[in-house]
Amino acid sequence: MRTTTNLVTELKTVRPRKAVLEMPEYHPPLAGRDALRLDFNENTFAPSPKVMERLRAVTGEELTKYPEREPVERIVAKHFGLQPEQVLLTNGVDEAIHLMCVTFLDADDEALISTPTFFMYDVNIKMMTPHLRKVQAGATLEFPFERFMAAITERTKLIIVASPNNPTGAVVKREHLLAIAAAAPHAVMMVDEAYYHFHGESTMKDFATAPNLIVARTFSKAYGLANLRVGMLAGNAELLKFVRKTGSPYNVNGVALACLPAAIADDEYIAWYTEQVRVGRERMMNGLRELGVPFFFSHANFVLMNIGPKHKALVETMHTRGVLLRDRSTDPGCDGFVRITIGLEEHVTRGLDALAASLQEIEWVPTV
Repeated sequence: MRTTTNLVTELKTVRPRKAVLEMPEYHPPLAGRDALRLDFNENTFAPSPKVMERLRAVTGEELTKYPEREPVERIVAKHFGLQPEQVLLTNGVDEAIHLMCVTFLDADDEALISTPTFFMYDVNIKMMTPHLRKVQAGATLEFPFERFMAAITERTKLIIVASPNNPTGAVVKREHLLAIAAAAPHAVMMVDEAYYHFHGESTMKDFATAPNLIVARTFSKAYGLANLRVGMLAGNAELLKFVRKTGSPYNVNGVALACLPAAIADDEYIAWYTEQVRVGRERMMNGLRELGVPFFFSHANFVLMNIGPKHKALVETMHTRGVLLRDRSTDPGCDGFVRITIGLEEHVTRGLDALAASLQEIEWVPTV
């Protein structure tokens, strides 16, 4: 008779692919977030009132149907001045990254990123190939353009660059992004513009001159739809045809698809929220200057600061004061760094007040 012990023993012989065994894991610290959430770069308020109105109007019959992505892709494409075949909606940018890697990377191919950056690039690339080349930014955390260009080889098949970058808030010049795409015509280049609304510069108008360029956007940040999980890829229709082939036909849920048109149509709300972030970001950086805390100039809805050896103590103390921060010390070149999200004016005020009190409580003094 088969026993539980025998089954466990047998299952130990069932192993996943080597790449899965060796790929890193991402464990977001989502538990216990019942505080002011200045840790995940989310919208700290709410989506557009028009989204809430559409959400309340979702019917039971709508929930019984499989979601239809294509009609909403046509609406999104028109909004961004693109053709429907140039847009693919995804289950957040996380799925977009996954699909790019699955579509374009073989086991012997190389992928290229600059670090520090969004950790999910690392996770998804290494799921497909061990040949991930990382170009580390210098002490200023600015994008290392010249060294990045020099790292492109004939084996490079996928390049991913975030602008603005997470966790640094640094941007890459548009001309540099286009130069990278031109230098690697044999590779697909994805520009992750998740934080586009807080900076305003995009390569989405450059698809005609950069046929190997694909842009990723999210509706989680400025639009406030993080819980609905919806993002998009935009670019060359021929390239997206292959990406579409690797994805699920029902990857984006129907509630997200119902709400997305309302979200993108409310330009007034987006203008208001992004202005809140712009003003709040300036206030936060000025406040950090007054506190003597070193930080990196940001073009996103967050600021990365250098706390040094007391970074863990600061995060813990802020939590006791009802404010969550994100410790980025394990990111390459970020030892001692902590990130704070920028949102509404009142949230920036609470964040700065808690920060000043917490720094005093942990007896922090600048070390750089």
